[in-house]
Amino acid sequence: MGLDILLVAACALIDADGRVLLAKRPPGRPLAGLWEFPGGKVEAGETPEAALVRELDEELGIKVAQKCLAPLTFASHSYDTFHLLMPLYVCRRYEGVPQGREGQALKWVKPMALRDYPMPPADEPLIPMLQVHRTPPAGTSTTRRRHPARMRSAIVSAASRDVSGASSVNSSPPTRPTISECRHSARSMSAKRHKRRSPASCSPQRSSRGRCI
Repeated sequence: MGLDILLVAACALIDADGRVLLAKRPPGRPLAGLWEFPGGKVEAGETPEAALVRELDEELGIKVAQKCLAPLTFASHSYDTFHLLMPLYVCRRYEGVPQGREGQALKWVKPMALRDYPMPPADEPLIPMLQVHRTPPAGTSTTRRRHPARMRSAIVSAASRDVSGASSVNSSPPTRPTISECRHSARSMSAKRHKRRSPASCSPQRSSRGRCI
């Protein structure tokens, strides 16, 4: 007969500096002294998201909305008396300041330093996923946008310089650039910007998933 499956939900809380919150299991509990991701057992009739909302409130005293929990990966590990199945969620938005309500120590850790903290066997395989899951902090944008009005002003200004030429030689007032001249100037500016680009700037941007907007 196989082992009973224990469903536990865990959460990687991430702060504004990109650090991950770890909790140290207190003395007297199994795997005491090891660091883990906050969370707990999923009760009968409960979803993993609902379990995390409840556990994070009970363990850390913070309020989390289910829509702010983004599934990242999961752990599947066999212990001596049960098999653990543990989905891991990422959360960047919550209310309150995390505090160890059950006597557990807390530590904010940079993703690349997570291996410096001893973890249970089920938690260790989750570390690489958090190290590559580097999304920008909430409120930042991964793309650079140009204001349309500023672009039009720059194009007209450049076209005016092309049409007027050397103003000190020609005393007649500069003429208003035509549509075709503006288009020609715009193509010239675009070609110059493309020529100055480095290969690194052409790399595709990663989308920032897991953010609660």
